[in-house]
Amino acid sequence: MDDPLALFETWFAQARSVGVPQAEAMALATADAGGRPAVRMVLLKGWGPRGFEFFSNRQSRKGLELAANPFAALTLYWQPQGRAVRAAGRVTMLSRRESLLYWNSRPLASQASAWVSNQSRRLDSREQLERRQAELIAGADTGRLPLPPFWGGYRLRPDWVEFWEHRDDRLHDRLLYTRRRTGWRREELQP
Repeated sequence: MDDPLALFETWFAQARSVGVPQAEAMALATADAGGRPAVRMVLLKGWGPRGFEFFSNRQSRKGLELAANPFAALTLYWQPQGRAVRAAGRVTMLSRRESLLYWNSRPLASQASAWVSNQSRRLDSREQLERRQAELIAGADTGRLPLPPFWGGYRLRPDWVEFWEHRDDRLHDRLLYTRRRTGWRREELQP
């Protein structure tokens, strides 16, 4: 395939079809303004020609790092198939409309969790956190909560995408797509 996002679509569908648990789980690496890296697991919530999408509290550690240094890398690993996909590039915020579209698809409890969590900050009391979540849920007479002003989506527009496939002899298959002005350059890499 000439388009890495089309190949990603195929691989992702295959991972789901064989029952890979949480096929959308990905490691996301960011770095602060000083270049110190951090990596954590997040959920991939969309992808297409414009890139890979995920959502977060914008005041979390990852949100603050992306504000200071808007580049990231991600990896999805599907162990049962012996496959991984890596990508890196510039990250931009999704529009409020795009964020709202996803927000409204979330269950009420997940919406309440986003509102009550000061993500990445020290937790003083689990009971207090759960109580605040329960109060928000109980007070949501419409069954929905509004989109928090500090929460939204991000899109990583890849400069490159690599597809890796395991081989028992350690001569793994690696296929690299690098973005060009007129499309993508495709090349195989040594294992």
